[in-house]
Amino acid sequence: MHSYTPRGVCSRQIDVEVNGDTVESVQFTGGCDGNLKAVSKLVAGMKVDDVAALLEGNTCGRRSTSCADQMVRALREAQAAQ
Repeated sequence: MHSYTPRGVCSRQIDVEVNGDTVESVQFTGGCDGNLKAVSKLVAGMKVDDVAALLEGNTCGRRSTSCADQMVRALREAQAAQ
């Protein structure tokens, strides 16, 4: 499990588990609970590159990032740490 501290969003922590290039699990602490639980379920089993292609650069309101964008950063960091 890799813990990531997101910046510029409501969630306070993102815990990700990556096996090679595949997302095993994602858990958010804080943020929009229902939406982030749904995102976590949807990306489980996907390739990190596929998640990045869909969600990297996604914004939230006037912010230049979003929890989904920060999750991609967490996944990339976890993948690099393997």
